[in-house]
Amino acid sequence: MARSSRSVLALLGGWVALALGAGFSGRVAALQPPAPQVLLIVLTLGTLGIFTRVRSLRAWFDSVDLRVLVALHLTRFVGADFLILYSRGELPFGFAVPGGVGDIVVAAWALTLLHWITADTPAGRRAYRLWNVVGLLDILLVVTTSACLGVTAPASMAALLRLPLSLLPTFLVPLIIASHVQLFRRLRTTDGSE
Repeated sequence: MARSSRSVLALLGGWVALALGAGFSGRVAALQPPAPQVLLIVLTLGTLGIFTRVRSLRAWFDSVDLRVLVALHLTRFVGADFLILYSRGELPFGFAVPGGVGDIVVAAWALTLLHWITADTPAGRRAYRLWNVVGLLDILLVVTTSACLGVTAPASMAALLRLPLSLLPTFLVPLIIASHVQLFRRLRTTDGSE
């Protein structure tokens, strides 16, 4: 398990390094619609494919504590940045407020699960499943809204293509969506009693 955890961390470290490099170089900021949306879709599908088809990664996801996957979603407190950028006029209301509030709620709920609820009981699994459904719906709404605004009003979403927020489409959002899928799979397979 320790060796596979190191491999996962190395893979994620390499990915974030590439995403940072693309952000620092200005390549992400230079993307024009629909390129950012296509990039996000490709990275998300690639992440899902790698995580489900590479045996060692799948074994890691099958054995890692569910709280590790849920803890990733604490990064969704980034929704507070959306609200700040909206207040400065750098992101539109239709994206920043619903997306920001939704992400903050999902992150706070994840924190609650991590501290007070275990997935080892039927009630706990139901709580994790409900959070997972809400979290996935929220991130899909954020992505859809961002994509629509990115195509119809690209300048309004430019802040998402500059560092540090460029890490969202190039790293974090694909990982978040993939983790939701893995959580659904894990919660289903640990649920033989219901």
